[in-house]
Amino acid sequence: MPGFRTSVLHTKLRRELWQMRGQMLAIALVIAGGIAVCLMSLVNYSSLSATRSQYYQQHQFADVFVSLKRAPRHLLQQVTQIPGVTRVSGRVEGGAKLEVAGFDDPVSAHLVSVPETGQPEVNQLYLRHGRLPEISRSDEVTIIGSFADAHGLQLDDQLNAIINGRRQTLTIVGIAESPEFIYVIPPGGMLPDYQRFGVLWMSQAGLAAAMDMKGAFNSLVLQTAPNRPVEDVIDQLDRLLERYGTTGAYARADQFSHRFLSDELEQLKAMAIIFPAIFMGVAMFLLNVVVGRLISTQREVIAVLKAFGYSNRQIGWHYSQLVLSIALAGLLIGTLAGLWLGRMLGGLYIEYYRFPELLFRISPLWVLALAFVSLSAAWLGGWRSIRQAASLPPAEAMQPEAPARYQVTLPERWLSWVRFQQPSRMIVRQLARRPGRTALSIAGIAMATAIVVVGNFQFSSVSLMVHTQFGRVQQQDLTVTLTDPVNQSALYAMARQPGVLYTEGRRQVAIELVNGHRRWRTALTGIPEHAELQFVVDKNLNTVSIPPVGLLLTDYLAVALNISPGDQVQVRVLDGQRLSLQLPVAGISSEFLGVGAYMSLAAMNQALREGPVVNQVLLNLDPDLVDTVYRDLRNTPRVLGTALRQAMLDSFFETLASTFLTYTFIISLLGGIIAFGVIYNTARISLAERGRDLASLRVLGYSHNEVSHILLGELAILLILGIPLGWGIGFGLANLVITALQTELYRVPLVITGKTLALAANVVVASALLSGFITWLRLRKLDLVAVLKTRE
Repeated sequence: MPGFRTSVLHTKLRRELWQMRGQMLAIALVIAGGIAVCLMSLVNYSSLSATRSQYYQQHQFADVFVSLKRAPRHLLQQVTQIPGVTRVSGRVEGGAKLEVAGFDDPVSAHLVSVPETGQPEVNQLYLRHGRLPEISRSDEVTIIGSFADAHGLQLDDQLNAIINGRRQTLTIVGIAESPEFIYVIPPGGMLPDYQRFGVLWMSQAGLAAAMDMKGAFNSLVLQTAPNRPVEDVIDQLDRLLERYGTTGAYARADQFSHRFLSDELEQLKAMAIIFPAIFMGVAMFLLNVVVGRLISTQREVIAVLKAFGYSNRQIGWHYSQLVLSIALAGLLIGTLAGLWLGRMLGGLYIEYYRFPELLFRISPLWVLALAFVSLSAAWLGGWRSIRQAASLPPAEAMQPEAPARYQVTLPERWLSWVRFQQPSRMIVRQLARRPGRTALSIAGIAMATAIVVVGNFQFSSVSLMVHTQFGRVQQQDLTVTLTDPVNQSALYAMARQPGVLYTEGRRQVAIELVNGHRRWRTALTGIPEHAELQFVVDKNLNTVSIPPVGLLLTDYLAVALNISPGDQVQVRVLDGQRLSLQLPVAGISSEFLGVGAYMSLAAMNQALREGPVVNQVLLNLDPDLVDTVYRDLRNTPRVLGTALRQAMLDSFFETLASTFLTYTFIISLLGGIIAFGVIYNTARISLAERGRDLASLRVLGYSHNEVSHILLGELAILLILGIPLGWGIGFGLANLVITALQTELYRVPLVITGKTLALAANVVVASALLSGFITWLRLRKLDLVAVLKTRE
């Protein structure tokens, strides 16, 4: 008998799943959405982490970096004797201006030497094509792949370069990538510009001769033993290299390329938690409603099953299987979709970061944990209803639910001045007599609306980032970075050049901000009084005046250092005289891209004990004479690099916005699916609960349209109440998302426009119209004869 009973329950389960396939699929898609987002994020996080780790290990990525003015090469022997140092590479670095055939804009490059042995011991290169420069050839270079792809450069192509004031022709013999330059920005820029800035590797002898560095080095990279604190090595390096003009040794965690990639991985990890939690919360809510209402319609069936000897445990397990079957379907769909989306998005990341290959990784333990969480969440969503079904006494279950108390409801009293038609009065009474169920339905629609808001607000946020950074904050056409500070009088000579409409100078130096145990390496920018080309804004996007004394810090940086206006902060200047200053924080600024510290140019030069000097020039250009300006800049010896505002804007959309908005689009799509699942289930459950009542009305003479008006009008009221509530919930969830996605490179502002709210409402209304149409068709198929035969 136990086997027979089990087979009967299995048959019942299969029939119910088939009869409710539309509702079950909608709930499964909600669960699948959460699992897909989670797996997509985890796959990319695991794959990129594994790829980065292998790339770093295979190519001996440095643990410590040092830049200095000039040091003799025999000093490397003393560096190797520092406890904890395992590998050392002393290099020559420099800058160059390039001329690329068919490209008239200014192009700059960062030059790095490779030793006589070929591959350096630290920061080895991954050769995509060709080879490294021969030690005897000073005219051969290996170029970074991003620069080669941007210009279509191939092996044996030639570049004209100006290195240390001398012109020479370079031949490309190799195309490579480096773990040190996964993320590359030009001098004075904030975003990659692959067309106007690249990295070139030359032979040690050739670059040393060009930079007047024979027998010397000005860059040091090294690896340390895993069991040795990096801080100890850095302290000894700083003491050893202090008299050689070092800017201070720093660990891998502060290396810009690595730090940016780490921030990106942390974002993926955060998104793998936030969005699935939202989706699974909605799924639990739906399962609770669906299973609860299903059980309420099967009271007599439960009574019959118990009369035939089925135990509470068997009844509970039967309905648990119903819930778990839905969850398993969602788990399967979500796993397949998540793995596919993860591979697709991983392709974008591998192209962006230019790893040699992507190691597709996902831990089986994570998949098992995700399956456990999904099934547990689904079962918990239906647990209350399952417990009620299992504990329902047979005698009570045989009786229909107690009828509602029919009286004038409170909403009817409030709306007594409205002359309702009878179907409309039924709608109001139905919603008012079951306030708990009505509240749950409104909450479901609100969550559907909120998810669509969360999935789409980033588009408006990115638009504001672009408008603020490239339209409000930066109004110069071109930023020119100089090799050394020059007197401000040089601005007048530059302003007289053909095509230059306006010039504005500023000063930028590398610093380390220290507040207690908190440290941050960044740049201190001196801005002239009454600046007209680049501004600093607050969180309300109002222009902030540069104070005559003290620093302005980016809000992100102030939080990281735990500093408020009025506090004192130690400023360690990392070049020049390497001064240590104690300066007050005069105010807080707000930026969407990058972080930094700002100061009055006059006060900054005075603090640095220097005259009125600048090392960056902002230019506005005559559009008709742009090529003339570019040609003059290429021939100007002291120009280190240039950054075009339009190029940075293009780079933003090609790099950061490309990956970010792709992820956002996927979230938006899944949000729309969830919205449909919520609305569809709300309509179908209402039809299942009231099918007998509606069919009875048809028997009593109500037309099909009048009956449809009762059911669909109820859905319309739920939409009217749920959508505004969903906007508020969406605002709160969006705030949670942007808080988790803040990084040093960019902060997404919280911008929810009327367009975003209207889109969320339209998605929900469209889902309601489609669900209402399906429900309207089912109403036409109500079995009136079955209703007449129903036992009261």
